[in-house]
Amino acid sequence: MEKRRVFRELLEEVDKALASGMGREEKLKKVCELLASKVPYYDWVGFYLVDEAKGDELVLGPFVGEPTEHVRIPFGRGVCGRAAVEKKTIVVQDVSKESNYLACSPKVKSEIVVPIFKEGKFVGELDIDSHEHAPFTDEDRVFLEKIVDMVASKVL
Repeated sequence: MEKRRVFRELLEEVDKALASGMGREEKLKKVCELLASKVPYYDWVGFYLVDEAKGDELVLGPFVGEPTEHVRIPFGRGVCGRAAVEKKTIVVQDVSKESNYLACSPKVKSEIVVPIFKEGKFVGELDIDSHEHAPFTDEDRVFLEKIVDMVASKVL
């Protein structure tokens, strides 16, 4: 029940942040900050956006958490690149079992990547890493898919 309440409150807070007068980057950063601060197992939260010039590469946007060397990810590479190709939410409950994993930090145990679509076109994704094994539930997936829909309609 607690998770449901937190997610409901977060949806309202994210909606307010996206309606604010901040610029695009600030709004995306605020979403990252809200998610990371309110969900204890969201240890790294960031947006990867499609490089418009290349079309087949993701570029790191605003994020919260430890810096990553993965600032550009080709489609198909790692969990983020796989989500870009498959165009669906991917949940990896144990990254050590993932053959196509790009390690950002040895602390990361699991990851969820949620694609963002604008008018039916893939434009980016929300990437969340956790230092816990298997923390992501179907509730997380549904909640994060609502978040990216809000981001797509109000920011991107």
